[in-house]
Amino acid sequence: MSKHFVPENLPTHLQHFINGEFVDSIGGETFDVQEPVTNTNYATAASAQPADVDLAVAAASKAFKEGPWSKMLPRERSRVLHKIADIVESRDDELALLESYDSGLPITQAKGQARRAAENFRFFADLIVAQVDNSFRVPGRQMNYVNRKPIGVAALITPWNVPFMQESWKLAPAIATGNSVVLKPASYTPLSAGLWPDIFREAGLPEGVFNLIFGSGGVAGDYLVKHPDVPLVSFTGDSSTGATISTAAAPQFKGLSLELGGKSPAVVFADADLDAALDATVFGVFSLNGERCTAGSRVLVQRDIYDDFVAKFAQRAKNIRVGLPSDPKTEVGSLVHPKHFEKVMSYIEIGKTEGRLLAGGGRAEGFEDEGNYVAPTVFADVAPDAQIFQDEIFGPVVAITPFDTDEEALELANNTKYGLAAYVWTSNLKRAHNFAHQIESGMVWLNSNNVRDLRTPFGGVKASGLGREGGYRSVDFYTTQQSIQITLNEAHSPKFGV
Repeated sequence: MSKHFVPENLPTHLQHFINGEFVDSIGGETFDVQEPVTNTNYATAASAQPADVDLAVAAASKAFKEGPWSKMLPRERSRVLHKIADIVESRDDELALLESYDSGLPITQAKGQARRAAENFRFFADLIVAQVDNSFRVPGRQMNYVNRKPIGVAALITPWNVPFMQESWKLAPAIATGNSVVLKPASYTPLSAGLWPDIFREAGLPEGVFNLIFGSGGVAGDYLVKHPDVPLVSFTGDSSTGATISTAAAPQFKGLSLELGGKSPAVVFADADLDAALDATVFGVFSLNGERCTAGSRVLVQRDIYDDFVAKFAQRAKNIRVGLPSDPKTEVGSLVHPKHFEKVMSYIEIGKTEGRLLAGGGRAEGFEDEGNYVAPTVFADVAPDAQIFQDEIFGPVVAITPFDTDEEALELANNTKYGLAAYVWTSNLKRAHNFAHQIESGMVWLNSNNVRDLRTPFGGVKASGLGREGGYRSVDFYTTQQSIQITLNEAHSPKFGV
């Protein structure tokens, strides 16, 4: 095994960033941050308590009310966002090393995250300038138009998988539309979030528009969600936390965008391009260490090709290279944290009683004694009531199930509480579209890997979330649309009380 790589200039302590300044928690509270290859602590991070959250929200609220950001013309904000994109893009190598070290993501998959993050800022920099809203005319009588305004302070709570890029998904539209933000990244992976303050300062974002707090979801996240001066909450994470946030936000009628868990089906019909389907389904569940919300973790295969497909899938899984995240040859790295590793391993043990184990099934070879390494694991012949068919495992574990008819495939595809993504492989165009329309998911890819146009809506149905972000849907979420009516002639009001 080659030596574990440690990035240069690795910080030993991470501070909050509030109102343009790096600060510790008022009471000095901290938590330990560990890397997932040796599970050793490499830094401490300030741990936000309610008083720290109050400071961050107050700074964001003051910046929003007083400007200048919230009052700028879209073109002026657009220029700053393009600068942010340029700076982010220039730091791709640095970001990839930090992200890989902090999360266990293979370095080749971490590279390009900065470019994707930069593209989010470029996209919304262009969109806010090109944005048009409706006006309606009743000739000679009335004119109606829409006045779009930023809302205020947005709480952005992000997950630990590809954290920097996921943060950019929320930061770009929230800031572009003129809001101020308080970002709380996941406590497992705070490292790359620490890059944002200097990026925003260098680009010229005014103080107080962006605020960063570290801390636990149970304390910092919970208090931030409930804060009376925070009208918007955008959260990406697991469904149970999403339900808690929804309950906490409801009494204050906050705007909510919740992108939650998934147990996405990949449906492979006998008439599919089987090589292409094999490539996509193997990649779809094992890339990003299997720690991805849109993973096709249930593969449904038509019985005519089932045995052959399953055998090839299992062989591919056995050949996957598990290794150090810093090794360019690594395809699956270390899971993010020991607690998550234990969760995934517990599901593998359950799976051994629920399916036919064809690959993996435990710790990865060569990593028996350290880190959070799981061998890519394949279970076949999994019944639809099995836990490994129903529950989101969020690791390199797949359940494969046969079907005979289109109707059975659809029933299996929809047979979970989740509904985030789905993948359909067939050469029959009519079937592809009709089948896709009947799947209960927010997104469907037909004969395609998970490649998304930023103009399209992202989100799920059922336990996979509430609302949509992406393109105009993000602009709609982070703004309020005020309807203005003007009478161009006499008002013709009834004369009460004359």
